[in-house]
Amino acid sequence: MASQRSHGVERVLSKLESSINAGNYYEAHQMYRTLYFRYLGQRKYAELLQLLYKGAILLTQHSQFTSGADLGILFIDVLTKAVPNPSQCHFKQIVNLLSIMSPSTPERETFLHEALRWSVKGTNYKTGHPELHQKIAQVFWREKNYAMARQHFLYSKDGAGYAEMLVELHEQRGYSNEIDLFIAQAVLQYLCLENKATAQEAFDSYTSLHPKIKNGPPYIQPLLNFLFFLLKTIDSGKVAVFTILCEQYRISINRDPCYEQYLDKIGQLFFNVPPPRPRNQGLFGSLLQSFFDGLGDDDFSMEEQNVASTSQASQELD
Repeated sequence: MASQRSHGVERVLSKLESSINAGNYYEAHQMYRTLYFRYLGQRKYAELLQLLYKGAILLTQHSQFTSGADLGILFIDVLTKAVPNPSQCHFKQIVNLLSIMSPSTPERETFLHEALRWSVKGTNYKTGHPELHQKIAQVFWREKNYAMARQHFLYSKDGAGYAEMLVELHEQRGYSNEIDLFIAQAVLQYLCLENKATAQEAFDSYTSLHPKIKNGPPYIQPLLNFLFFLLKTIDSGKVAVFTILCEQYRISINRDPCYEQYLDKIGQLFFNVPPPRPRNQGLFGSLLQSFFDGLGDDDFSMEEQNVASTSQASQELD
């Protein structure tokens, strides 16, 4: 019985090759799907993964983008069923398939979504494995799809790569007075995701790589100084310093309405600031209330006052 099944598969494979050589791509696609069900039923997962991967590449190389993407989706389906632990090897295959798919193919989005969902198996990640996000971001960056690249860099741990892309993006599409805005959003968003290490890496890389940013600190741009001090203050965990810092740089923070929302979240995550009440002043109302509530606490020591004074003094350099 097993021998008959084996001969049946061999016949399909032989016919499949003939269909490809003859340009009968629709027929070839259907035979790939037939083999998918046969191999799946026999639990020949390794052979099936290889078949689908090569088939997706072959059809795509012949401009059969929809059929190639369909086999790519089946490839992810087999990974989901048979591979519980994501690996670099499979990440590389996924990204290779993504890179050759036409950006205009609707199935590409489905492929990407399913790949990210599979990549979190056996991990604590919720939005996709950071290493896969990083590789996907590189694909979109090469395609000059900066919006999608930014989205995936944000969920990676590649702050240096993100910074390099932001430098390119600003130089190509940004205004000179936006030089600090490009990195500010990235740093604040990383912090909202509790990824302080990558936020620091992104800030350091951007300020060192951008040809129009002079060595600092202090920087010419006040917002860059704010980010520098913010990252330092998070290390200390001192809400008093955080509060004073936000007040001193309120003009810079007000340049983008989103910054106050980000800082609300950062205050909650790193400084135990309560969420803003519906009728108060938002971020600064919560911060100032926490600040004044803590004035009588032992935590507000002379050391904190000295650090706060240093932050204020640095503002005078802007």
